[in-house]
Amino acid sequence: MVAATETVTLVLGEDSPLPESPADVEDLVRLLRGHVAQLGARSVQGTSALLRAQQLCSESIPEGYMPSRVYLVRLAEATRELTAHVASGAPDAGRVKGRWRWRKPPVNVLRGAVFALALACLVLAASVPRT
Repeated sequence: MVAATETVTLVLGEDSPLPESPADVEDLVRLLRGHVAQLGARSVQGTSALLRAQQLCSESIPEGYMPSRVYLVRLAEATRELTAHVASGAPDAGRVKGRWRWRKPPVNVLRGAVFALALACLVLAASVPRT
């Protein structure tokens, strides 16, 4: 998420100038598309932020100076929105739809289980007759 935020700042920052060459625009678009793909894996499928970013990623870069820069800014804004959605810890963020995952138990539950197992082993060992 940090890399995505840095790339978005390169495009949308107040002190950031517009890219001069078409190659610079293509590089920034490629970076933003990569960030959208990574953030999409950590987001719930079907959210509006993800759908908007994916729709922009599927479009080709328009020809011409202004249309390509407008596309770059729109893609950066969509990436910023998706980053904010993932960072906010939206409900079920990071959970793949249709899959069920175990929740990680609290540390004290694990400690109690280990203690109970150790106590059961001790009782079992003490109940075995000696020869």
